[in-house]
Amino acid sequence: MPGCITDVPGIKVGQIQNEEALTGCTAILTEQGAVCGVDVRGAAPGTRETDLLSPINMVQEVHAICLSGGSAYGLDAASGVMRYLEEQGMGLQVGFGVVPIVPAAVLFDLSVGNPKVRPDATMGYEAASVASSSPIKQGNAGAGCGASVAKVAGFDRAMKGGIGTASRTLSNGVVIGAIVAVNAVGEVRDPRTGEVLAGVRSDDGTLLDIYTCMEKMAFSLLEAKHDVPSPGTNTTIGAIASNVALTKAEANKIAQMAHDGFARTIYPVHTMHDGDTIFALGTGGERMPVDLIGAIAAEVMAEAVVNAITHATDAGGLPSWKSRVKLSK
Repeated sequence: MPGCITDVPGIKVGQIQNEEALTGCTAILTEQGAVCGVDVRGAAPGTRETDLLSPINMVQEVHAICLSGGSAYGLDAASGVMRYLEEQGMGLQVGFGVVPIVPAAVLFDLSVGNPKVRPDATMGYEAASVASSSPIKQGNAGAGCGASVAKVAGFDRAMKGGIGTASRTLSNGVVIGAIVAVNAVGEVRDPRTGEVLAGVRSDDGTLLDIYTCMEKMAFSLLEAKHDVPSPGTNTTIGAIASNVALTKAEANKIAQMAHDGFARTIYPVHTMHDGDTIFALGTGGERMPVDLIGAIAAEVMAEAVVNAITHATDAGGLPSWKSRVKLSK
């Protein structure tokens, strides 16, 4: 289903990537501020400003979300987004100016491209400065530029991940949009058919059963013959946005429900080697049942995950879904 998170009124997205170093960042700007929640399910997250999103804490709105490659180094990109927003006069009024609130999450892409080149404040600033309500580039762009998937049996058998987006409009004009950078240790399946879109590759290029690979890896680990991926060297990060009025508690619940979109497409998900994180934004508007928004959020997130894989192209020595489809014809 076509659609983009920028279909949500009040949401702009800007992306910058270094296609040689294979890394980048994605800035999601909220024009008038937005209520935000977050849900972290992966065991090795890299995040910034997530504690303030708890319903018991004071700050009520955020001004942007930053998704970035570069592992923990990439958190610096959010500082650039802050600088841009400060120049625009956007942020929390504190009496001595503004303090833009920019939660962030990062994924690990240092194993692809040049690990010495990471998203920094300059890249974050550039991403924020080009943010618009236009449809965004999917695949090898922004935070998904160096993303990879299906690394259970090692990077040599992985495939290319990427960034994807999707949206759905309800009959009353409410729009629920998703954006996600897919960099999972697991494989990605089409939830409609069960087809493996990107998985662990065998020597001849066919796809292996991921759970068999996990079992072999576990036994090899016990016999000290094989190193598993280091915790945090993967991670799928994304955001949900909707033009509805939310409380922080409701936004956190929607972020929680949106993780079902990961579970419908990524196998396995939320592992010790992933830092899976989803933000949820409410830009304001009418009140809607949280169950409805959360249920649709999971659907559009699943669509966005699939789009991330099907729009990616070969890079960093990793084949993409597109190239596999061409070979099969």
